[in-house]
Amino acid sequence: MLKAIILFAIGLVCLIKGGDWFVDGASALARRFHLPELLIGATVVSIGTTLPEVMVSTMSAISGHGEIAYGNAIGSVICNAALIAAISITVRPGDVDPKTLRTPVAFFFVAAAIYCIAAYGFGEFARPLGIIMLVVFAVYMFVNVKQMTGPNARQLEAHDDDEGEDEGMSLAKMIVFLIVGAALIAVGAKLLVDNGTIIATGLGVPESVIALTFVALGTSLPELVTAITALAKGHSDLSLGNVIGANVFNLVLVSGCAVTISPFAVPHSAQIMGMETSLVLEIPLMIGVMLLLSVPALLRRKLSRVQGILLLAIYAAFVVFQFTM
Repeated sequence: MLKAIILFAIGLVCLIKGGDWFVDGASALARRFHLPELLIGATVVSIGTTLPEVMVSTMSAISGHGEIAYGNAIGSVICNAALIAAISITVRPGDVDPKTLRTPVAFFFVAAAIYCIAAYGFGEFARPLGIIMLVVFAVYMFVNVKQMTGPNARQLEAHDDDEGEDEGMSLAKMIVFLIVGAALIAVGAKLLVDNGTIIATGLGVPESVIALTFVALGTSLPELVTAITALAKGHSDLSLGNVIGANVFNLVLVSGCAVTISPFAVPHSAQIMGMETSLVLEIPLMIGVMLLLSVPALLRRKLSRVQGILLLAIYAAFVVFQFTM
């Protein structure tokens, strides 16, 4: 058990560092080719911070552990919204630009609707559904690129305060960061899945609970790092946009890859009112925290500290419930 815990921790470190290097290399490469900053954040950075979830869920599905693939996607959305974004809002509440949030918010709820149809209507995630999810991801990326490179792109560009950071990075170093970062993410994901399963079995904890808490938090750490960086630079709206964009990726890219490669049924775990816990609690909570996070931002154009504290309280209660039910 001790060996599994150590390897699990090493896997988390590999995921964090790998995601960090991948994002650094990809961002520097994108800037070299003079792409708008907001385009980098909406595409390259969001994909980079979501790669741990992609690798963990895909490897879990391939190895026959659909519970981890399923729980990781839902748990990461809850973690991103009710913990990571909540920390950002609590520390630095303020105004946001709803224009940057409308597209990711709309696509998230479209993806959530597809997820609900599969979970509640069919009780399984079949390969055609995975393909549909990947198509939604492709459309989302196309819409983002079109918006960021259209006639209004200059109005949406973020500040270029940090562009000087990439001046000393050669093209070779950028490519090395990309390759090494991707390799660390792959290794970290395998260590996390394999040893997370061992720990869950040893403690008698269902794999779905491990996926919804430890694995989801671990694979969401790149988003946490991005959020803290954005906060330090005073870009709370950028932090919020990255979290919501990553949540879209969690449902359509992360789940889409896992389901397309290895379809799985809704996992059987504890039940509430005669139904699977995920159907009664986790999926509704996923949608609920995203509504609580995004609706005030779209309607009031600002986020409050009370909103952040409420989201943090919800996440704390969720984690406690997972380990006491």
